[in-house]
Amino acid sequence: MSQLQHIEVPKDLRRLKLGELPALAQELREFIIDIVSTKEGHLGASLGVVELTIALHYVFDTPNDKLLWDVGHQAYGHKILTGRKSVFETNRQLGGISGFPRRKESEYDAFGTGHSSTSISAALGMALAAQLDGNTQRQHIAVIGDASIASGMAFEGLNHAGVTNANLLIVLNDNAIGIDPSVGALKKYLTNVKKGTAKDENIFECLNFKYSGPVDGHDIKALVEEFERLKTVEGPKLLHVITTKGKGLKKAEEDQVTYHAPGRFDKLTGERHQRTGIDQPAKYQDVFGHTLVELAKDNPKIIGITPAMPTGSSLKYMMEQLPERAFDVGIAEQHAVTLSAGMATEGLVVFCNIYSTFLQRAYDQVIHDVALQNLPIVFCLDRAGLVGEDGATHHGIYDMAYLRCIPNLIIFAPMNETELRNMMYTAQLGLPHPIAIRYPRGRGVQKTWKTPFEKIAIGSSVALKEGTEIAVLSIGHIGNLVSDALDQYGQTSKIGHYNMRFVKPLDKARLGEIFKKYRHILTIEDGCRLGGFGSAILEFANEIESSNKVTVLGIEDRIFEHGSIGELQQQANIDVTAITNQINSLLHVQPPH
Repeated sequence: MSQLQHIEVPKDLRRLKLGELPALAQELREFIIDIVSTKEGHLGASLGVVELTIALHYVFDTPNDKLLWDVGHQAYGHKILTGRKSVFETNRQLGGISGFPRRKESEYDAFGTGHSSTSISAALGMALAAQLDGNTQRQHIAVIGDASIASGMAFEGLNHAGVTNANLLIVLNDNAIGIDPSVGALKKYLTNVKKGTAKDENIFECLNFKYSGPVDGHDIKALVEEFERLKTVEGPKLLHVITTKGKGLKKAEEDQVTYHAPGRFDKLTGERHQRTGIDQPAKYQDVFGHTLVELAKDNPKIIGITPAMPTGSSLKYMMEQLPERAFDVGIAEQHAVTLSAGMATEGLVVFCNIYSTFLQRAYDQVIHDVALQNLPIVFCLDRAGLVGEDGATHHGIYDMAYLRCIPNLIIFAPMNETELRNMMYTAQLGLPHPIAIRYPRGRGVQKTWKTPFEKIAIGSSVALKEGTEIAVLSIGHIGNLVSDALDQYGQTSKIGHYNMRFVKPLDKARLGEIFKKYRHILTIEDGCRLGGFGSAILEFANEIESSNKVTVLGIEDRIFEHGSIGELQQQANIDVTAITNQINSLLHVQPPH
């Protein structure tokens, strides 16, 4: 008899007998596989914590007890058991539920997540707040992985929690992998703990945590018994749980990196659906990865660094071919930037690849350790712009604004793969300043991208089409949408298009000519309008005391959720239709037929 169909909230779950929970775990696992196989999403992490999820909600009085999932990749089972089973098929789709915990989505989502290593600090904050309120009975549980707990912020939380008597339980979900395999000394230590060969006093006990484990994270009975015991233990506690990422789907257990988010697959065999007969351009990340190897083989000073994203950034190609010069530093963006700075002081050419949204976590290091010292690090910002289904926590839409105000920093955005390659080539030749190269998630636009390198003049732009009335100034990949929009107008000479390429420094010589020639200036960017590329153009217009009309298309000052990139561009009014409508408005004509 099905148990899952009768469970809408954890209160229903708690009516089951302990012996009925393993069968429920099997049902829950099959439910997740069934939906994700067709709708896509993060698979392996949630499959690995099915038993843990059930045990937590079975023992603890959620939502009164606060349960926090670090990152949130592993929260699908949690969502299904907390009132979202009937809408789970909308996961990560426009207008549907988020792929991550969201406070506004459910009272069971105690804290919004998406970036790693925040759960301990947040749970400690809640526990201390409960103490101040006189609530000593409420439990606070943070579930954090072995990759996330190695981050500096997690250690900051551990360090503080250890000197409190907060009612805090940290569940360390140890599966030896984040998105890619875990790295670092802590990973080695945890491996020794699992093997029983750790020689020193337990590191968590040294931090004043009451440590227990390791416990089999797929043994519901053992988990329930230990959670019941820990409810009676006062102060900060840590339970070490051993799980297998992808548990229950053979392919996901065998290839944990690919099946973190495998796309569509056969729910019975686990085989991924392959697209056939489609000749598509390469992904920007792969152009970066292969180009870096090509350059590094000729330039022995080139180093590659990434904080825990070797597969996602494609630094994996350099790690495979030149492993002594490519470093995965784990979930440690601040360390990645300052490590890069240290290497740069010794004359190395460092390509530091960080997703745009994650560089926000190392903002002080970019200013303090790089820009103030004017160290020529090459920041490669993958996933710039709207990223799609990962949603608000992952959109790389703030980088132009938050970087443009930093002295000494060059900011470049390629319109295509060739420009990305050429800027990487130019950067490794030697620059007087650090540079940020931002490029989007997904595929480029060129079928042939591996062409001979050409040096790019810093601050130079490209005139793609000359006109007489309206000049469209684009920055980066979104310029291809402008080209698509202008194709509708045929050979009209009224509209010009300029690929500005550099947000900083601007091509002021070209801009001066443009402002003299055109009545209307239209800027477009896939970043926030406040403080971004369009703002830079407005500042230039003010500087030259221009009376030209400047219209800025960009992402307005609000939070954009999840959906496909095309859907979100439409919402943000930066798609082809929005560009066309804006041009028509400036031309005062009807749309072309």
